[in-house]
Amino acid sequence: MLTILATGVGIVWSKHQSRKLFVELQGLQKVRDDLDIEWNQLQLEQSTLATESVIDQAARTRLDMGIPAPEAVIYVIR
Repeated sequence: MLTILATGVGIVWSKHQSRKLFVELQGLQKVRDDLDIEWNQLQLEQSTLATESVIDQAARTRLDMGIPAPEAVIYVIR
């Protein structure tokens, strides 16, 4: 009788642990999926910001850069 009772308690405890771990697994998978979505968005943003036109516009507006006059260009010949 004691063996049957101990086995029953063991089965219930095992099921409880299994369900608890499954819930934790689902939570971690959701976190992984959210991070994957954020990673893809960051990659898209990086590729957008790295285009030549965006860099050119930022150089002209924020840094007041432009194409130098031909007489201002110095060529270094080795």
